[in-house]
Amino acid sequence: MNTLKILTKRNVKLFFHDKGLFFTALITPVILLVLYILFLSNVYRETLLAAIPVALHPSPELVNAYVGGQLISSILAVSCVTVAFCSNMLMVQDKARGTLHDLRVAPLAPNTLAVSYYLAALVSTLIVCLCALCICLGYVAVVGWYLSVQDVLALIVDVILLVSFGTAISSLVNVFLSTQGQISAVGSAISSGYGFLCGAYMPLSQFSPVLQRVLSFLPGTHATVLVRNHAMRGVLEELERTGFPSAELELLKDGIDCNLYFFDRLVSPGVMYLVVVGSTLLLLGGYVLVHLMRTKRKKRA
Repeated sequence: MNTLKILTKRNVKLFFHDKGLFFTALITPVILLVLYILFLSNVYRETLLAAIPVALHPSPELVNAYVGGQLISSILAVSCVTVAFCSNMLMVQDKARGTLHDLRVAPLAPNTLAVSYYLAALVSTLIVCLCALCICLGYVAVVGWYLSVQDVLALIVDVILLVSFGTAISSLVNVFLSTQGQISAVGSAISSGYGFLCGAYMPLSQFSPVLQRVLSFLPGTHATVLVRNHAMRGVLEELERTGFPSAELELLKDGIDCNLYFFDRLVSPGVMYLVVVGSTLLLLGGYVLVHLMRTKRKKRA
């Protein structure tokens, strides 16, 4: 256990020592927030105003809070996974520099080395993403705050869960990579494609029914819906309180992915948590197993 702690501490220090890597990871959510505000906020605003009966006349603060909730939920859903790939570059860098070979020569259990990389990436990503959450909450406080303490705590839990999931994915993928170019290519592909696959860039309701069913199998989709529900619960309740019809409110929730359907059956939040947690454990187990197998193969060679 002491060896695991030392290795994890060493990996975290190396990540934060590389200022370029750290600031690249930290600035990614900020850039996403700016881009979302510039290019997507009007789309979200017009979608809401088109769905609201003219007689209701929602306040500008409520409309802005609705837009803000969608923006920050999309940013957090994507950043918690994409930042994990940036934080997990150390594993690949150790391979490229030959450091991993030196570590394997030392009397270390192979699973200890694998878990230390995961824990270090988890801690580093969590620090960055919690900073991103604070920035997002600051933005919501400016445009319109309808979040309760319970909502904020739920968002923190969502970030921790998503970071664990994202770190598990990046660990399993990175174990097969050995050069800086490979991790850069994979990171770019994940950054550009994951947001669409999880429903952060475009609601699942905009996809074809077949694609919606396929994407409903992905744990990232379930995680995105959880974040969106917690980010927008207060706004949606306020809309209902001001007279927004319940039937139309459910249609609105369907349109912005606050409701997730699995073969036409509504998925409960509890099931979503089970899917994300179970997928994280499965990915982590696969990562450790692959790491052990590759280590044994290296030693035999």
